[in-house]
Amino acid sequence: MGDVLDPLKPYVPYILGGAVALFIAYLWFNRKKFRSANMVAITGVMTALVFVATRLIQINLPTGGYLNFGDTMIMFTAMLFGPVVGAFAGGVGSAMADALSPYAGWAPITLIVKGLEGLIVGYIAKRSDRPGNLILAGVLGGSEMVLGYFLFEIPLLGLSLALTEIPPNTLQAVTGILVGTGLATAIKKRYPEVEDLI
Repeated sequence: MGDVLDPLKPYVPYILGGAVALFIAYLWFNRKKFRSANMVAITGVMTALVFVATRLIQINLPTGGYLNFGDTMIMFTAMLFGPVVGAFAGGVGSAMADALSPYAGWAPITLIVKGLEGLIVGYIAKRSDRPGNLILAGVLGGSEMVLGYFLFEIPLLGLSLALTEIPPNTLQAVTGILVGTGLATAIKKRYPEVEDLI
């Protein structure tokens, strides 16, 4: 699978740089809302946590991809800090993990798919402490992740191999929903002031 995506490797730094530039532009246009340095600091920390969670445990799959548990941190981040931090940390943190691994060709796809996952989860879960809303956010974000990778994989790998990627991606999504929702619910109840940091 890596051979199929090898032609994309030279573009990975540019795409990641573009995502950072877009995020900085977003902050600039919304500077009144994001005047505090907390926004930048929290986004950086959460991006690093997504990266570590994605790289820490990587289980190689027969199809050439790998199973990881970065979705737990993406969902936790988005549920706690909303769509902007969730999208940036999810997309950039996960893409960096791909870019610094043998799966560098997947980084641009991961940037889009995991960024959208963080955006969806964060938008639905924003400022909510009800577990039902958080679970709904996780289910919709996780479904986007599974479907997003599947749609990218069909032209790259063919339908039969793309179908074999659905179970591990679903496992990642379910783990993310369970662990991410559990962590976010606990933090929101115990330390509600955390949400006011940004």
